[in-house]
Amino acid sequence: MKDLNEVASGNMAGMSREVVKPISWFDFLDWVRQTVSVDRKYYQSQHRPLSRNRLRHLVFPNLGRPIFIVGSPRSGTTFLGSCIAQLPEISYHFEPVATKAAARYIHNQQWSFTKAKQFYQRVYAWLMRLHADGDLRFAEKTPRNCFLIDFLYQAFPDAQFIHIIRDGRDAALSHSKKPWLQAATAQSGKRESSGYRHGPYARFWVEAERVREFETTSDIHRCIWAWRRHVSTILDQAQALPTGQYYELCYENLVTQPQQEAQKLLDYLGIQNVVSSQKLCQAFSQAKTTSVGGWQRELSAEQIQQINQEAGSLLQQLGYSQ
Repeated sequence: MKDLNEVASGNMAGMSREVVKPISWFDFLDWVRQTVSVDRKYYQSQHRPLSRNRLRHLVFPNLGRPIFIVGSPRSGTTFLGSCIAQLPEISYHFEPVATKAAARYIHNQQWSFTKAKQFYQRVYAWLMRLHADGDLRFAEKTPRNCFLIDFLYQAFPDAQFIHIIRDGRDAALSHSKKPWLQAATAQSGKRESSGYRHGPYARFWVEAERVREFETTSDIHRCIWAWRRHVSTILDQAQALPTGQYYELCYENLVTQPQQEAQKLLDYLGIQNVVSSQKLCQAFSQAKTTSVGGWQRELSAEQIQQINQEAGSLLQQLGYSQ
């Protein structure tokens, strides 16, 4: 990573230094601190006794067959990740800050493949060592990985991807209630963990010719835009993945059929442990039925029209055409 600073000037396409915080040697220790802080906050320890095998994997953490949970923001990725964290075979990590921030460099091809691969491998190995869980199977969830499927598959050829898909209207409604893309938060001075300022600012995944439109439209439009871009991008890239390495999970099915969906996911992951099955079924059963269909009660006719104009064809393609 000797040339880390050369691609982190902050003058990325369509963005100023004020909008997005770069990864640079100058603030590298701050990125490390944030990554550790978030990981410790969300990590669900298995409370296992220290063993010789665990100590051995402090040197060589297991990064074989990693699991990547992907999906648009507010599609249930956090809930699904917390459920998978219950599995004794898994070392689960919530949105590693360092790699989440690096996503824009990889997407914009500002880092070479070798450099990006080494960065991700080092961050993941480091997180495994942090909890002395290097003997388990690594898993993480970060919505921005939707834009990096091709890269992640090349860097980790035996990886398994879990794509959770939620009705875009519910996802956009939920997303619009968060500060990340709200116009009202533009002057708050707060930032996402990845370095972007809160507010209507275009992220790296916004089409270059539509940046101004994105930054001046309504909050609900920005949020359905985010849903469309995340979901459509992963669907396109997933076509190149082997059958046994890509799995789609419908959020609505998880809510209404938790036992069946838990077992199908375990089969995909190749986990047959009875205890693991019980844990995942119990975790899935905690999903709230009230999280489905809220858009029908809360969205106005004008908002629904904006949603259909931006993402109507994708909603229909996925069976959300009501």
